[in-house]
Amino acid sequence: MAVSVSLLASGSRGNCALVASSLTRILVDAGLSGRETFKRLHALEERPDQISAILITHEHSDHVAGLQRLATKLKIPVFITEGTQHAWNRAMRDEEGKTPELAKAEHFSAGRSFRVGDIEVSPFTIPHDAADPVGFTFRAEGIKIGFATDLGYMPVSVRNHLSGSTVLVMESNHDVEMLRTGPYPWSVKQRVMSRVGHLSNDSLAEFFTSDYDGSAEYLVLAHLSEQNNHPEIARASAENALRSRQGLWSNRVLLAAQAEATAPIRL
Repeated sequence: MAVSVSLLASGSRGNCALVASSLTRILVDAGLSGRETFKRLHALEERPDQISAILITHEHSDHVAGLQRLATKLKIPVFITEGTQHAWNRAMRDEEGKTPELAKAEHFSAGRSFRVGDIEVSPFTIPHDAADPVGFTFRAEGIKIGFATDLGYMPVSVRNHLSGSTVLVMESNHDVEMLRTGPYPWSVKQRVMSRVGHLSNDSLAEFFTSDYDGSAEYLVLAHLSEQNNHPEIARASAENALRSRQGLWSNRVLLAAQAEATAPIRL
């Protein structure tokens, strides 16, 4: 078996992950600069020229900041929904109104699976304030990996897609009290706490307590706010929720970081 998951960066300053099988390597989002992405790939002993494709969850800058540079440099397909590409084009227009080109854009739709090499990709809709946001599950060599970050709550459809994942990358964005008393303007706080905002530690804990199927060997807490959360608060919240369910303590809880790549999870 040679399936692995690596979080190159996770948080409001840039998001990027690598899902790899024996034959295929996929970048999930491109929120770092091209140079920083290559630097972190090299730190993981991964070669950029072996990346097979880039998959985009949505058009917010912390997920696409390096997209044009990476797509141009690597000359690989970019899998993106039409709605997300249109929103990205609008955001990236220059002063003359010209939009950037993705020479190898491949459009997909939530609910319709596709393959990249030997990895089956299943995109699903998530509740977030973007044009057409999605999460993903990946299947390769008998392993299922689930990604769900940037979502305001956990609808039944998302729970169903994530069921049976061996690795589960989940948003644990903020501690509600830290957010309420923190430095953000009230309008931003309202957005983060809304049903199209970001998942709190408490909301994730509620999922672990009541609706999580307990199948994951690894749970990765991702997209932690640097201003409104703390890694150990997020970890304690998740572990306490898991501990409350008999037989689920075998789940290993890991933390994704903003400043450096996390060690690969190899399966």
